[in-house]
Amino acid sequence: MITPEEEKQQKEVLATAYQSYSKGLNSYAFFKVNNQGVSQELVQDVFMKTWRYLLKGGKVDIMKAFLYHVLNDLVIDEYRKHKTTSLDLLLEKGFEPGTDDSGRLFKILDGKAALFLIQRLPETYQKVMRMKYVQDLSLQEMSLITGQSKNTIAVQTHRGLEKLKRLYKTT
Repeated sequence: MITPEEEKQQKEVLATAYQSYSKGLNSYAFFKVNNQGVSQELVQDVFMKTWRYLLKGGKVDIMKAFLYHVLNDLVIDEYRKHKTTSLDLLLEKGFEPGTDDSGRLFKILDGKAALFLIQRLPETYQKVMRMKYVQDLSLQEMSLITGQSKNTIAVQTHRGLEKLKRLYKTT
């Protein structure tokens, strides 16, 4: 592989690179992974991989570019790790899964209020609003049922919705 003299020379090159670039590599790694401990480990791994590469006789033209390239590869590997946490471990730490149905409950109550308010609309709007929002019919289907054009149905739906909004705001 390499001679002891070449090894000594490679050690000096790597030591100089460490002094020159380790701070920047740490900052870059922390920016990427947002964890100081992990970023320091990644930088250590960068220098270890570089050392192994140099011992195998690898040549590095631009040390800074090489180090950042290795770091980017390690960051990508870190992102790809599957971070699975068991539910038992979470429960031991005090996590309790819960369900919050309040949003769903408000939607149901708002829907019931809207149905009640539809009854207070003029008859022409009541019919299209029920077909559109209760029966979930399309404009085409509503047009076939009523015998009116899709444009007329769309206008009635729009106007009915505006009236419904005004009624909802006043209650």
